[in-house]
Amino acid sequence: MTAVVSCTNIKKIYKQGTIDVVALAGVDLTVEQGDFVCLSGPSGSGKTTLLNIIGGLDMPSAGEISVAGNMLHTMSKAQLAEMRLQHVGFVFQAYNLIPVLTAQENVEMVMQMQGVSKRERGRRARQVLKEVGLEGMENRKPPELSGGQQQRVAVARAIVSNPKLVLADEPTANLDSKTAENLIDLMRHMNSEHGVTFVISTHDPRVMLHAKRNLKMEDGRLV
Repeated sequence: MTAVVSCTNIKKIYKQGTIDVVALAGVDLTVEQGDFVCLSGPSGSGKTTLLNIIGGLDMPSAGEISVAGNMLHTMSKAQLAEMRLQHVGFVFQAYNLIPVLTAQENVEMVMQMQGVSKRERGRRARQVLKEVGLEGMENRKPPELSGGQQQRVAVARAIVSNPKLVLADEPTANLDSKTAENLIDLMRHMNSEHGVTFVISTHDPRVMLHAKRNLKMEDGRLV
């Protein structure tokens, strides 16, 4: 198996005035290609901080991290942005869709930044929207979609460019139980049928039930 993520002794310390706040206290983590990993733990345990560091949105205070063969702790901001664009998909709790764009246009955004032709990105966006159950809704804008439908657009956007890794931060938190179950089934399908690697931070036991690995965090450590 190929390691998509490799974290060695990752630490993150924030300054609050003269006080050091330890968000991560030495995390070792390996995520293999095709894995489906859940990070659980109380608020403040470091789950989101770890996801942000894996995604290159934040840098560790110490330690080494490799994602898709890229040594993130040695890269510039521009290099990190390119790494995210090419290798990582994100699913946020708040969806982070652009309200003035249609579902299809939101899904096409990453491919447009990658330089994919208009015809090809339109074809791929329509195909992945069909896969996530939104066929016929391509031209609807986010305010015209339910919360669950918006989250499906977010998942489609995350996976459409075939990233090495998808990071999801509390993806079911704002959804009702049936919609959450449908989203979990969708992510598991993408994992099992297409080999998409997921790392998900969650409090939701239903997500944990479907994970290949459940990892618990406390006080900035994997326990």
